[in-house]
Amino acid sequence: MAIVRPFRGLRPRPDLAEKIASPPYDVLDSEEAREMVRDNPLSFLRVVKPEVDLDPDVDLYSDQVYRQGARNLRRLMEEGQMIQDGKPLFYFYRQVMGDHSQVGLVACVSAEDYQRDVIKKHEHTREAKERDRVRHIEAQNAQSGPVFLTYSDVRELNELQDGVCQGEPVYDFTAPDGVRHTMWLVDDPGDIEKIIRVFGDVPTLYVADGHHRSAAGTIVAQKRAESNPNHTGQEEYNYFLAVLFPKSHMKILPYNRVVADLRGLSREDFLGRVSERFEVGETDERSPKSPRRYAMYLDGKWYGLTPKEGTFDADDPVASLDASILQNNLLSPVLGIENPRTDDRIDFVGGIRGTDELERRVDSGGSRVAFSLYPTTVDQLLAVAESGRVMPPKSTWFEPKLRSGMVIHVL
Repeated sequence: MAIVRPFRGLRPRPDLAEKIASPPYDVLDSEEAREMVRDNPLSFLRVVKPEVDLDPDVDLYSDQVYRQGARNLRRLMEEGQMIQDGKPLFYFYRQVMGDHSQVGLVACVSAEDYQRDVIKKHEHTREAKERDRVRHIEAQNAQSGPVFLTYSDVRELNELQDGVCQGEPVYDFTAPDGVRHTMWLVDDPGDIEKIIRVFGDVPTLYVADGHHRSAAGTIVAQKRAESNPNHTGQEEYNYFLAVLFPKSHMKILPYNRVVADLRGLSREDFLGRVSERFEVGETDERSPKSPRRYAMYLDGKWYGLTPKEGTFDADDPVASLDASILQNNLLSPVLGIENPRTDDRIDFVGGIRGTDELERRVDSGGSRVAFSLYPTTVDQLLAVAESGRVMPPKSTWFEPKLRSGMVIHVL
């Protein structure tokens, strides 16, 4: 059963939350981050992407970068811009983007649960990215980026959440991208105890986004336990920062693909090869309206693709994913993209950027063909995690993104 734990959050002064809270480290490149912090000395990007304060020639993985992030975090604390709560609390964090609203519980979850597969995964992690996140945590002695988890709805918890969120929030602001961020403190001892008890009956949590952060939090926990002769299992390092959203609140956007060339094929030969495994026809629809349908942009035209019968196993939780069908029936056999993780001929475009971005990439000549996919469903994600297998790379795009610096976990 799942362990959740309140913690003494380090968080911005209410009057500074809008200035401090920032996009997460992995949705901006260094130049975009430098531009964003130019007129904001308090931006938490200076903590999660500290290269913004250093010469652009400095290696992103040099000790200097991690030390700078730690200095920037200490400055926010020493100057009183971020203050640690005096007792362990939970927090409810609501995000509103357009007509979509989601509320999650900010809590610490157990590294041991991650190891025991109470917290299930659906992606492989890369050692280099794990190492980067470990060094970031160790330099700052804190977890500044939460893991995005989900779980099957529990009525009692939903009712408690609704009650708390009718009260006065500690933060409520709209970020420059139009997403509204609101946070409430859960400081009633009865509510805290109820949350712990309810999650004690939740059999499984699922990583939606943040596989490297959760792996890094677990590695840090293991290292510190091994080096602590008085280890008890209750130390803060045994837990990592997460925001837990009920399944009903989850929204997954498509993760689209663009490919640089047609592998030497003419337009006619390419369409002929695609037609071997897909029904192909011109369409006005740039986004598929249902699963196992695709929209393909080529030479200024959109085509609808429908996989032919027998081209995939509908009963296999991985092979039946839209991303798998496209990979196994088109990207690999027709375009020669055997490993989308490493092949630089393919790029991935998050659904929030829309199909206009796919057209722009192809029309500009930067890419030759684009594919618009139907979004992976939450049920598909959970089914893959339950099977103990992994999704193809770039199968899910979660939006809105969790803001960094809203509340962090000090070890």
